[in-house]
Parts: sequence; structure tokens; C-alpha cells
Amino acid sequence: MPGIDKLPIEETLEDSPQTRSLLGVFEEDAAAISNYMNQLYQAMRRIYDAQNELSAATHLTSKLLKEYEKQRFPLGGDDEVMSSTLQQFSKVIDELSSCHAVLSTQLADAMMFPISQFKERDLKEILTLKEVFQIASNDHDAAINRYSRLSKKRENDKVKYEVTEDVYTSRKKQHQTMMHYFCALNTLQYKKKIAMLEPLLGYMQAQISFFKMGSENLNEQLEEFLANIGTSVQNVRREMDCEVETMQQTIEDLEVASDPLYLPDPDITKFPVHRNLTRKAGYLNARNKTGLVSSTWDRQFYFTQGGNLMNQARGDVAGGLAMDIDNCSVMAVDCEDRRYCFQITSFDGKKSSILQAESKKDYEEWICTINNISKQIYLSENPEEIAARVNQSALEAVTPSPSFQQRHESLRPNPQPRPHTARTSSSGSLGSESTTLATLSLDSLVAPDTPIQFDIISPVSEDQPGQAKNSGQGGKRTNPFGESGGRSKAETEDSILHQLFIVRFLGSMEVKSDDSPDVVYETMRQILAARAIHNIFRMTESHLLVTCDCLKLIDPQTQVTRLRFPLPSVVLYATHQESKRLFGFVLRTSGGRVESHPTSVCYIFESNNEGEKICDSVGLAKQIALHAELDRRASEKQKEIERVKEKQQKELNKQKQIEKDLEEQSRLIAASSRPNQTSGEGQFVVLSSSQSEDSDLGEDGKKKKESEA
Repeated sequence: MPGIDKLPIEETLEDSPQTRSLLGVFEEDAAAISNYMNQLYQAMRRIYDAQNELSAATHLTSKLLKEYEKQRFPLGGDDEVMSSTLQQFSKVIDELSSCHAVLSTQLADAMMFPISQFKERDLKEILTLKEVFQIASNDHDAAINRYSRLSKKRENDKVKYEVTEDVYTSRKKQHQTMMHYFCALNTLQYKKKIAMLEPLLGYMQAQISFFKMGSENLNEQLEEFLANIGTSVQNVRREMDCEVETMQQTIEDLEVASDPLYLPDPDITKFPVHRNLTRKAGYLNARNKTGLVSSTWDRQFYFTQGGNLMNQARGDVAGGLAMDIDNCSVMAVDCEDRRYCFQITSFDGKKSSILQAESKKDYEEWICTINNISKQIYLSENPEEIAARVNQSALEAVTPSPSFQQRHESLRPNPQPRPHTARTSSSGSLGSESTTLATLSLDSLVAPDTPIQFDIISPVSEDQPGQAKNSGQGGKRTNPFGESGGRSKAETEDSILHQLFIVRFLGSMEVKSDDSPDVVYETMRQILAARAIHNIFRMTESHLLVTCDCLKLIDPQTQVTRLRFPLPSVVLYATHQESKRLFGFVLRTSGGRVESHPTSVCYIFESNNEGEKICDSVGLAKQIALHAELDRRASEKQKEIERVKEKQQKELNKQKQIEKDLEEQSRLIAASSRPNQTSGEGQFVVLSSSQSEDSDLGEDGKKKKESEA
């Protein structure tokens, strides 16, 4: 090839400076070629590695597409059209993977092998010859220096022979090494062109072969398949765009409609309360006790399912049973200074939960929904319609009105005599009218214009006039450890009966009559109707303590006595005919709205299906109190007789003492009236010791007797 410079091999023996200078140029060129070829090798190595990775990735993709039909996706995993399409794609991609594998093999043989051979063999040969030539040149220079230092005066044939032989050997070695080194450098000028052109030629031939295989595999049938898939993709894209547009419009509408709901407590006037629900779901805060007085609140999702209240933590797959709310009771409570709290108590009273709603609307809807479920309205065919009818009946059941009187007249049954008992178990509903009520006017049962008290007066306000004194309530704190003092302690120790019940105060109102249980039934109806009309769901829970002396309402948390009802003042008590949770009693007090006239107040409570037990306990307490009163009177009479006998005995003893004193006084007087006899020589007659003592005490005793007489 013309234009290639060469090192003159024939001048290697002379080893002139010009030859050495030209050798340095060729060595620099060899170093540049080595550096460049290393970079080209790295680039081609990347191509080869990338092709291997592409082949492996293509094969893995084909494998995953084949396994699509074996996957179980939660959504849309059984799409057979998608599975068949991906199977077709997997076959094509598998063929492409084979083509890529062939291309990788061709690149390894036609591109990487030549450049690797040049790099590993030729360039390393140049470096090895360079090192050997440098060593031979240094040895030759050392031998020439020793030969030049041979002495002229003292010639030694042996030394001269050794030095001459050394020069011969080193020069011959340098000459041979230099000739091979020059030959390799001259050959490198040709090999560098081959080392660059052969890999490129192999790369292009491998790519051409790859594309030929691709053109053979990607036939017209595959092009038609790809066209159909492209059309399907465009259809899916258009459907997605329409769906996205619809969802965006829905989002905008919801943002506008939900703007007032972003507030935690929306306005009830704009969002009315639904009171006819039999199903409800939403987030509530549940109170969990962690100690005697400490507690935590956990936010969970609650929903109703039939007659059960379920709860579900965020992230759980399904909910769990929180409480059975059939025949349960629900009421508003104050708990840890939090708003919108209500308490659900199971029908047997063994389980209760305190929950907190986020808003007043949710708070009232939860209470109404649980009340509707508690009445088992959800078991009917149209639960919401029946719930609306029940709530409408509660709204219509208002206190005295002309329509109410007309309804009584139209529905009046034949009057039947009713025995006068303290409590009754006859059938009837809260809104229905008994036969006795039909023959009585409402004014004869309930005082006109009577206000209804829906909450218990707190102990702080018990000293106000007309409250504590009228109801006989006391504000003394009941010690939970039983160490109360004064009268409370005496009552606790002396009382035979001690029964505690959990009750909720519904309300109280003044009544005009206290001789028939119908008074209690009518009071129940009016109080519940008023609660429904005024949306009052709050009920104060207390512990009702029944003893032989009184009835006490005790705060379950502070143990403070809220109200105290003397047992003799409880003149009437009765349970509702159907709902055994409702009971009430009439308390006769010494003063009311009319001065100097006794008044009767009816108190209505709700219990945990223990209304009859409470009434039985009150009746038992009154019987025990009656027997205790009779025993007390008999005991007092016996004590009076004993006191009279004791007084008579004291009078008798006193009379005997007076007689004894009079007798003693007479004896002293007789002794003092005798004359004292003296001797002629002026000597006195000595009296006996008894006579001397009597004479000494004569004056004083006489005065004392006279004063006593």
C-alpha cells in the first residue's frame, strides 16, 4: 500500500542516530495506535454487551407475555381477547429474540474477535519487542564500554578474549532484536488498518443479516395484525379520553356541591337531618378506657348491618361486630368535654360504647338510625316508610289538643273497671289510650301549662328555692369507699335493702292526679312526644339506688347524689305496658306552683329492660319500710312503758329514802333532849362514842332535816 513509511532494516547494524530518531517516531505512532484501539474496543464491547442484553430482555419479555394468562389480576384478569393478543405478540417477540441472539453471535465472531486479536496479540508483541530491544541495546553499550577500557601496556589475552566475545554476542543480539522490532513496527502500519476495518465490516454484515431475517419474519400478515392492534389502541385511547373528560366534569360538579360539606359541622338548615334511616355509615371516634380515669379515642369507620353495629379500621378488608343494637338504648352524653357524644347500651346493659360524631347532623342521624334499628323496623319490607310513619306518629302525639280529644272520643272502647294497683302489666302502647284514660279528661291527669324538665338539676343548684326542698333531694357526696358520715352512713348501715340500677332520665312534669297508673302512662307519652318534637336526644345516665328509706339518683362518675326521693313521698309507680324499659313514679311534695298545697310530680326513666325489677324493688322497699315503721312504733311503745316503770321505781326509792331519813331524825332528836349530868367535883360524865357523834351532828342534822322537811 503506497504512502506507508518504513523503518530501514538494513541500517539496523549501523544503528545511526537518524535511525534511532526515526525509531522514536514509529514508537510514538505505535503508542497512539494502542490508545485509540483500546477506545475503539471499549465502544464495540458496549455494542456487543447491549446486543446481548437486548437479546436477553427480548426473550424475557416474550416469556412474560406467555405467562399473562396464568396471572390472577383483581380487576379484569379474565380478558380472553387481551390474552390471545398478548400470546400473538409473544410469538413475534420470541422470533425477534432469536434474531437478536443470532446477531449477538455474529457480532462476537465478526466484530469482537478481530479487534480482540489485534489488541491482545499484535499490540502486546510490539510492547514485548520494545522491552527486549531496550535490554539488548543496554547490554551492547556495556560490552563496548568494557572493550574500550582494555589496557595497552598490560595486555591479557584471556581478558581480551572474554571482552571481545562479549561484544560479539551483545552486538549480534542487538542486531537481531532490532531487525525483528523494525519488522513488527513496519507490519503494525498494515495491521492497524486491518484491525479497524475488519470489525466494522463484520458489524455491518451482521446487521444486514439481522435485518434480512427481520424482513423475512415481519411479513404482510404480521403487518395486518399490527394495524388491527393499532386501531384497537386508538379506540381505547378515545374511550379513555371520553372517560377522563366525564370524570373531570364529575369532579368539578362534586367540588361545587361539596364545598359546604368541607366544614366539619355543616349548617343543618341547608342539609336537613334524615330521621327515617335504618342504615347508616361513617367515621366515628370511639372511646376506649386505658385506666381508671384515662381514655383514648380511636377514629374508625362504623356501619349498620341489620341489627348489628359494625366497625372497620382503615385498611381492613372487612368489618367486625361492635355491638348488637336490637332492643338497645341510645342517648346523648357528656364525655371528657367533647361535643356530639352519644352512648349505646345493649339490651341487657352489660355492654356500652361511647361514640363521637363529627357534626351535629351526623350526631342526630346516628341516634335516630340506632333508635329505628332498636325497634326492629329494618325487618319490615319498607323500613324507611315505616320509620317515617313512626316518627310522624310521634310528632302527632303532642300534648292536649282538640284533635286529640276527638280521637279519644272516636276510638273510645267500652269502659271496664280497673283495679287500683301501684303498677300494672296490661297491654298497650305508649301512644295508645287506656280505658280509664278514655273516661278521664286530660286536665284531670296533667296540670295545665305544665313545663317539662328534660334534665336533672345538678347538685350545685340544689339549694335554689323551689328545687331541692320540693323534691327532697340532697347534695351530699356519696363516698365510693363506703366511708360517708352523718345520716348517710346511718341510713346505709340500717337499710336492709340495697339495689342499684342503671337508669336514664327522660323528663318530669307536674300532674294533678296520683291515684291511677294512667297518670304515669300519659306522662310517658307526653314526654316522649315532646322529645321527638323538639329533637331532644340527650339523656342523663345515673345509678338509681333503692333503699328502705329513699330512692337516690347518683352520678356514676363522681358518686354525687343528684336527687333524693324519700320513700314515703313515692305514692305511685308503674312500668310501661309493652316497653319494659320505661318506668316512672309519682312523688308527692309539700309545695309547688300553688303555695301551701301539696303537689305531685311524675318522673319518667328508661332502664335496661329492668323496669319491672325496679318497680318490684320499690314495692319491696315500701313493705320493708312499713314493717320497719310498725316495729319502730312497737319498740317506742315498749320503751315508753319501760320509762314509766323506771320512773315509778325511782319515786318509790325516793319515798323509802325520805322515810328512813325521818326515822333517823327522830332518833337524833330524842338523843339530844336528855340532860347532861356532872360530878360534884366539877368532873363531866363521859358519853359513849355513839352518843358523842350524835351530839356533834345534832345541830347540823337538825337543820338539814328541817330544811328537807
